[in-house]
Amino acid sequence: MDSLSTANLEFCLDMFKELNNNHVGDNIFFSPLSLLYALSMILLGARGNSAEQMQKVLHFNHVAESLRPDQDSAKCSQTGRIHSEFGALFSQINQPDSNYTLSIANRLYGSQGMTFHQQYLSCSEKLYQSRLQAVDFQKSTEETRQAINAWVARKTNGKITNLFGKGTIDPSSVMVLVNAIYFKGQWQNKFQERETIKTPFQLSKAKSVIVEMMQQTGTFKLAFIKEPQMQVLELPYVNHRLSMIILLPVGTASLEQVEKQLNLKTFRKWTSSSNMRERDVEVHLPRFKLEIKYELNSLLKSLGMTDVFHQIKADLSGISPARGLYLSKVIHKSYVDVNEEGTEAAVATGDNLVVKRLPIRAQFMANHPFLFFIKHTGTNTILFCGKLASPSPSP
Repeated sequence: MDSLSTANLEFCLDMFKELNNNHVGDNIFFSPLSLLYALSMILLGARGNSAEQMQKVLHFNHVAESLRPDQDSAKCSQTGRIHSEFGALFSQINQPDSNYTLSIANRLYGSQGMTFHQQYLSCSEKLYQSRLQAVDFQKSTEETRQAINAWVARKTNGKITNLFGKGTIDPSSVMVLVNAIYFKGQWQNKFQERETIKTPFQLSKAKSVIVEMMQQTGTFKLAFIKEPQMQVLELPYVNHRLSMIILLPVGTASLEQVEKQLNLKTFRKWTSSSNMRERDVEVHLPRFKLEIKYELNSLLKSLGMTDVFHQIKADLSGISPARGLYLSKVIHKSYVDVNEEGTEAAVATGDNLVVKRLPIRAQFMANHPFLFFIKHTGTNTILFCGKLASPSPSP
């Protein structure tokens, strides 16, 4: 599982850097876990060069070496146990008794005229709980688009609608990967709505916008990093199964400096238990909602996954014996809502037992752009990665 969480983090940071270069100054939000899961379904049927490129981009090359195939997945894939490991990881994160909602819509849509290997169909269902759906892109382009959108909306509690806009599905499409994820979590310690006040959020040195700033004081894990200067705060969700980690530049440091130095090693160091200490913290965090859609073909190509999108070079012979099967589109949309909601933590304070003294309190003031990650604490898996560059102004 460790090597899988390393692959997840490496892929997450690669994706973030690419998106950050392509969307300068914009908010960013995506789910590396959900994308890895979806692309692994393709990898299951990829062969030759296409498979090699995918393994490299997904950082599975070192995972595959560390895992010997087990019988179940050896029947299903050359990559061996990686797929069943993924299934195990996923069910650990997506437990029915968890106090958060995580809805993922993952499906492959393939052209009706294609023959698909029965083994691939049963393996993707067994390992990924997902079937390949045959549709008529050519004759029923518009109906197909609407049917895909309706299915995604159903799978994400109606939060993600119109995943494919009009005209985005081509009659010449042969295979489309649909991937949408919706998350709603409750804080372990709730922000009180009456404490939320309108506050300026500095978009840049010269420009600010008024936002709804939530605030609370409590004991949280916080790190002070000297180079680049920043604070790292961990806000747990109910039951501490998930938490949000926020990287906030402070002093003279800019978010660009943090982004430049962000890699697997620094992220692990900044968020390590030797840096993250429980402290009394006054937290100020804007209320925000992000819903962002990406078409990822060109981004995945620039990371090195080129063949699978190429009509002639793609080798998806594990999915279908037909020639000319390639990936037409990868669309990813994710939704997050960060507000005061949470479960009331019943805390018995022993105020009358101690001599009152003012605690030395750290202040965490997220009134300028920051990066945030939502992770599953038990497996150290990054579910979401985002950048809040410009929150919506307060109404």
